[in-house]
Amino acid sequence: MMHHPQYLISDEQSLDNAGVHVTAVRLMVWRHVRHHFHDAFNLQDLMEALPTVDRSTLFRTLTTLTDAHLLHEINDGSGTQKYCVCHFDDTRQCEGHVHLTCKICHRTYCLNNVRIPPVALPSWFELEEAEYVVKGICERCKTGKEG
Repeated sequence: MMHHPQYLISDEQSLDNAGVHVTAVRLMVWRHVRHHFHDAFNLQDLMEALPTVDRSTLFRTLTTLTDAHLLHEINDGSGTQKYCVCHFDDTRQCEGHVHLTCKICHRTYCLNNVRIPPVALPSWFELEEAEYVVKGICERCKTGKEG
């Protein structure tokens, strides 16, 4: 597993640092997504991983974690909202990084070390967030191999 600066603090402390009131469910969800989902995931993935928690509670928890900038949403064109763990820089903002989406299996992969390239925007437009999704065919689908 790649170690990012935020992994040096506990799951509970990272929630607290982000201003999220720590509850048992929030801690369980955050712990799972932080340590087990290394690429993008959706609500269904989380429901399968944590079957004891109901769908609406998981959705509300994902919303809370997204609002706190611990997760970010990815619109990869699949029609299913996906999420990815944010990797913080020194300004505590969610870093924009590139995502790869397979047009066949619809998996989305995070390229955490590849930043969104700068775009020259007009002075009258203030950037708040950017998404960068590269669509193609993953190696599994290209070779027809699972694993």
